[in-house]
Amino acid sequence: MTPISLAHLTVIDLPPPRMIRLAAELGYDRVGLRLIRVTDTSPGYPLHEDPAALRETLTALDETGITVNDIEFIRLTPDFRPEAFTAFLATGAALSARHVICAPYDDDHARLAANLAAFQTLAHPHGLTCVLEFFPWTSVPNLATARTVVERTGMAEIGILVDTLHFDRSASSLADLENLPASRLPFVHLCDAAVHPPYSTEELLHAGRAERLPPGEGQIDLAAILARLPQGLPVALEVPMTGLQAQQGSAEVAARALHAARRLLGPAGRV
Repeated sequence: MTPISLAHLTVIDLPPPRMIRLAAELGYDRVGLRLIRVTDTSPGYPLHEDPAALRETLTALDETGITVNDIEFIRLTPDFRPEAFTAFLATGAALSARHVICAPYDDDHARLAANLAAFQTLAHPHGLTCVLEFFPWTSVPNLATARTVVERTGMAEIGILVDTLHFDRSASSLADLENLPASRLPFVHLCDAAVHPPYSTEELLHAGRAERLPPGEGQIDLAAILARLPQGLPVALEVPMTGLQAQQGSAEVAARALHAARRLLGPAGRV
């Protein structure tokens, strides 16, 4: 069966122990934990700075059997210093996390690739692999550019994170996805959305951070995307729905996302 992970953005108001227990109750296999806040209006949970919270999180993992798919996220900026994140990586190792999500915020792609490679070198002893996520509002706006940056590192273990929302919103093609080596795809972020190009940067950010749809409830051609992904590829549901969350709570958001994903993935033989 395809492992299904609950991405933290879907239930970003929940601290890790509560999120993990909810994921277990609903039937998820894994979680992705946001240890570093992304915006001023959304929280992060710096377990690497809070030993008590880390202990509570480890207890929740042990008691539920949930595992950690990824920790996030690292902004690769022009002044990025890998050694500043040694405690973050050590915490990832303590959590037995598999991947670290990295975000490209540097227009100099030679420096970006060098910093990504340096960070992977630091992450490797902790049992972590870096994945570079592309965003249409950055200088790495699509899959083809992400592949170029990642291949420029010269490191085979570095992956690319395809988020179906960003894939649809960017100039990425199904051919780009089909031609990508399976080894570059450690997991996929799955969600849906209305499709109505063109999009302003404000619209891209709002959909990415606040309002998406469960898989199969929008107009993204998810069937075509899934058909080009390796069988058994782990799926992470990143489906923020702040309107529903405000009305019915994060548990309802996570439950609805999982139900929709199972409905979509089931006929394709992926769960």
